[in-house]
Amino acid sequence: MRIGIVTREWPPDVYGGAGVHVEHLVAALRALPAGPELDVHCFGAPRPDATAHGVPPGLAGANGALQALGVDVEMAGALADVDLVHSHTWYANGAGLFANLVHGLPHVVSAHSLEPRRPWKADQLGGGYRLSSWVERTAYLAADAVIAVSAGMRDDVLAVYPELDPGRVHVVHNGVDAEAYRPVHEPGTVRALGVDPDRPYALFVGRITRQKGVPHLLAAAEQLPEDAGLVLCAGAADTPAERQQVADAVERLQAKRPGVVWIEQMLPRDQLVPLITGATVFVCPSVYEPLGIVNLEAAACGTAVVASAVGGIPEVVADGRTGLLVPYDPDDVRAFEEGLAARTAELLADPDRATAMGAAGRERVLSEFGWPAIAQQTVEVYTDVLR
Repeated sequence: MRIGIVTREWPPDVYGGAGVHVEHLVAALRALPAGPELDVHCFGAPRPDATAHGVPPGLAGANGALQALGVDVEMAGALADVDLVHSHTWYANGAGLFANLVHGLPHVVSAHSLEPRRPWKADQLGGGYRLSSWVERTAYLAADAVIAVSAGMRDDVLAVYPELDPGRVHVVHNGVDAEAYRPVHEPGTVRALGVDPDRPYALFVGRITRQKGVPHLLAAAEQLPEDAGLVLCAGAADTPAERQQVADAVERLQAKRPGVVWIEQMLPRDQLVPLITGATVFVCPSVYEPLGIVNLEAAACGTAVVASAVGGIPEVVADGRTGLLVPYDPDDVRAFEEGLAARTAELLADPDRATAMGAAGRERVLSEFGWPAIAQQTVEVYTDVLR
């Protein structure tokens, strides 16, 4: 069985959960005894471990969605010899769709997010958002199988695309590398990042995009105890305006209280893991999240999680056992922000409880979210499609 994996992100250019997923899924698939042969195709500059495809020269100044489709055309042209194509995110869904149409190859789509659930992307892509939405819809409806990363995501897929046969939509959870993400106590590393490791702190890690709810967290932070710190490891803003919104809110917050640190970059793992481990509580204020792999990473590091109860997050954060969930109502964001503040303050004030939740989260990751099992379930989907 020879599988063509098509993705926008591939190391070292990984900036979101979908890229993390693809990186670890490929490694786990390759580690399976008698596993499939994999050809990885990605966007960008040449790589030693994948076939990279750049934007065609004639599209250098085009809208980003058109550039992505240009890359997809080149990918599809290179996929004639595989048995099945597995695409990740709309950026690469077009490659799978075109390979299906031109070469007659079965196409499996992994649903990491849905364009209709992210209307704010129009600010980033302009008219390209209409194109990305069309690509996603066409690819999903034509796919031989759709893999949803959570049961909540499966429900969302079928709600957004009701024409899909439910029998073609499978749930295979995201996973986490519990060896790469494990408790690593390095106060020196944390201090070198400008964070006081002796002060209890709440931590956010993620991109600056409306989906991640960073402004809600910053509003909630005004209600946190003054002796607690807040650390934002947040970069890769979708738009300059969103970056400026966060910068202004951080500046206002820093003027009111100590211990507010903004690390405006996506840290390498050897720095990120000690930062997560040292946090009293990890906070995920997302307003939309198919699963939230970052919450798995926090749990794997033995850190309690406070998160919004949206999408697949309740499948990752066991409320009251590995963390605390906060209801999100888009029509009452003030209540959401107050809930975030209250639940976060609750754990900051009770570090023993937070530690116990973190330990329970680590145990749950080891038992339920290991990559070998996820890789095997993915192969079962491939086998079912090829049967």
